[in-house]
Order: sequence, then structure tokens, then C-alpha cells
Amino acid sequence: MILLVVGAGYVGLVTGTCLAEMGHQVICLDIDERKVEQLKNGIIPIYEPGLEEMVKRNLKAKRLSFTTNYAASVQAALVCFLAVETPETPEGGANLHCIKTAAASIAEHMNGYKVIVNKSTVPVGTAKEVKTIVKEILKKRNAPYDFDVISNPEFLKEGAAVNDFMKPERVIIGADNTEAAAIMKEIYSPFMLTYERLIITDIASAEMIKYAANAMLATRISFMNELSRICEENGADINEVRKGIGSDKRIGINFLYPGVGYGGSCLPKDIKALRAQSRVLGVDTPLLDAVDLVNHTQIIHFFTKISTYYQEKGLRDKTFAIWGLAFKPDTDDMRAAPSITIIQELLNQGAKLRLYDPVAMDAARKVLLPHDHLAWCHNEYEAAAQSDGIILLTEWKQFRFLDFAAILKSMKGNAFFDGRNQYNPHQMKVKGFDYLSVGRTPVYSHQDLPEDLIQRYKESEI
Repeated sequence: MILLVVGAGYVGLVTGTCLAEMGHQVICLDIDERKVEQLKNGIIPIYEPGLEEMVKRNLKAKRLSFTTNYAASVQAALVCFLAVETPETPEGGANLHCIKTAAASIAEHMNGYKVIVNKSTVPVGTAKEVKTIVKEILKKRNAPYDFDVISNPEFLKEGAAVNDFMKPERVIIGADNTEAAAIMKEIYSPFMLTYERLIITDIASAEMIKYAANAMLATRISFMNELSRICEENGADINEVRKGIGSDKRIGINFLYPGVGYGGSCLPKDIKALRAQSRVLGVDTPLLDAVDLVNHTQIIHFFTKISTYYQEKGLRDKTFAIWGLAFKPDTDDMRAAPSITIIQELLNQGAKLRLYDPVAMDAARKVLLPHDHLAWCHNEYEAAAQSDGIILLTEWKQFRFLDFAAILKSMKGNAFFDGRNQYNPHQMKVKGFDYLSVGRTPVYSHQDLPEDLIQRYKESEI
């Protein structure tokens, strides 16, 4: 069968390419003509490990194509995936304009039975709205074609999206028709050869599962960030606490890492959308409200560490290296990145910033307004040169093992603010830094350490 994916953004491009990789004939449709022309030439608009090579391979094999033509692509396909954006509304809900527009366009060009699949993250009840839109347009056309609407939420982690799609932990299919569910099962059958990962449920539950999953992950992150603030006051080490509770099989180790808060296109938006829909339903969400609040205040809490360190003379005219701009490593996504808030707060205080990210520099330039106090650097060493302090906001692997002696020698100051707990505090002290991290007691280069510990940390790697 021929598959149509409407929307060649993050979800749509990964979905279409991975389905083509498994042998399906896939058409990716997008209304952005420039983007489509670039994709036809193998130029992808996002950074995602492994995706560019896969796009080029499937273009060459003619299993994957890109178009702006709704009529031809809808009429050719049996299954139409909707993978368009659902941005946040001013009230915090999900804006369904693109979903509704795409559904209407499909209905305008239907020439027979179609399976319409909601792949975008949408509130419970969206499938019903899509069904209503398609029915009304078909009625106006006097075209009594049958169709089914399916909910098939995605669970892709940016930076690992290709692997997540090719080796899914689960595939959720929400359907009210067994024949449509069988078609979806056939589409995903190549991904189920090792073991069955397909979960078929009702449509409302499928729509809810995506929000519930992201809400749980966000809750774990905010929980650890709140614990980290307690640890900073009572002398406990949040990393040791993480190891201790993560060893409990009922809790597990994933998403227990403290930091400067979650960002990206999913967790912040989905928490707000779930809260917004709950308000409409008359349901209070004190836990979700707290999760969102903790995430917002965690960024400010981290900024306060920086401002407090320089409280005697203030931040004006201080120079900082910002290591990492994307909301997480292995992506260039700047949506809701904590770096944006930190950078803006520092600029407001008159600081000068030297920015570096391995892949998100171009994306960051589109988000951050030009400023006389922003310098864009070619690597982490250049960013650190002549800085009063280093602020690590994204845990890129290349930051793990560096020549800190050379870095410190190039700096004006010796402060290191680690928003991702990448390093051992005492090792950083021995290397000559004042080191402030998350959920751990700060260490300062002038503090005394026992001689045996100093020697041990000098001999060991960070």
C-alpha cells in the first residue's frame, strides 16, 4: 500500500523515512515549497543522528518522495498520517488549526476509502473532530466514501528518534474499527518481528496515553529538581540520592537526573495542554500545576546560583562562556530550551556572553535576538577564553573530557556553573575551579582538602 505523511517536520519526516526504510512506499507532503525542494535533494531541515543518510538512501531507492500536491498524493494513498504541528495556544492548550486544515484537505481530495491517522500529539476528542470535519466535507461533495480515523501517537526522543521508531518500545493504535486496526497492524508488522509491541485500544485512551507518558516523565524530572534544592541545603548529594532510589526496581534509573529543567517541543507544551483541557473539563490538577511550576522555578534557581556568586560586584560586564544551547544533546532543537532564559537573564544584568553548541548554533541565531554582548564561538575552548565563568547547560559528550588546565589558563576567572552535573566536584576543585552544580554542595578552589584526596583526584579522570 502507499502511505501519505502530511507534514515534513520532526515527527512527519522521521515517520515517513522510517516507514520507507522498512519497504513501504511513502509520500511526504508539506505546504512549504522551499522545504520540499530541499528534501527532494536530501537536505533535511533538522539535526537528528542517522536521519539524513536514511532520507538520501530511500530517495535513491524511490521508496520516499516529497510533494506539495494534495490531490495526487491523497488519491494515491490508502493511509494518510497527520503529523503537523500543534503549537501552544495563549491559554496553554493545543492549537489544532493545522490538524483541522490537513483533515479538510484530505477530505477535499478523497477518491475512495481512507484511513486517516492522527500522529501529532492532540487532546482527547481530536479524532472525533477530525471525523466530523471529513464527514461534512464529503457530504458537501456528495461523495459518500467510507473512512476511519485512527489515533497513533508518537514516542520519539529527539536525538534518538530514528532508533526509537525502528525499535519501538510500544506502538499504540487507537481504533474503533477492527478492519482499520488490521491495516495499521500490517503497516507496523516489519517492526514487530522480534516480539509484539503493538497495543490496540480505544481512540480516547490512545490520545490520552501520549499526554500521560509525557506528564509522568516531566513529573520525575521536576521531582528530582525539587529534591536537588533540598540536598543543597541539607548537605546531601543528589547524585548519590539518584543512585540509591534508582536501584529500586519500582522506580528505575531513567529520568531521574536533576538539571536546569526540561525543555523541547513535548514536555512543556504537553503538560500545559493537559492542564488546559482539564480546566475545561472542570478537573483540578494540583500535581501537574506543581510539576510545571517547579520546572519554571528551577531555571531561575540555577540563575540565582550565578548571581549570588557575583553578588559583591554584580554581573555587569562579567563575561561568561555558555556551553550548550539546545534543550538536550544530539539535537538542534531550541524550543523551550533553558539556555534561552539563562541567556536573557544574564543579558538583562549586563553580562557578556560567548556562546557555543556543537550543532544548534544556526537554530539559536534564529531564536536569540542580535545583541552587542553576544559572541558566537567555534568551540568550547574559544568560548571559555577570557571568560569570568563557564556555564554548562547541555550535556554534549564532547564536553566530558577536556583540557581543563588550558581552559583555566585562558580564563579571567575560575567559576564553573554546571547545570547538568557532568563533573566530580572535588576533581574540579583540584583542577582550580570554583564549582557549583545542581543538588550538591559547592566547592571552591581555596578550600582545603586532605592531601590523599588531592592526589587521588589529580590522578583520576573526570
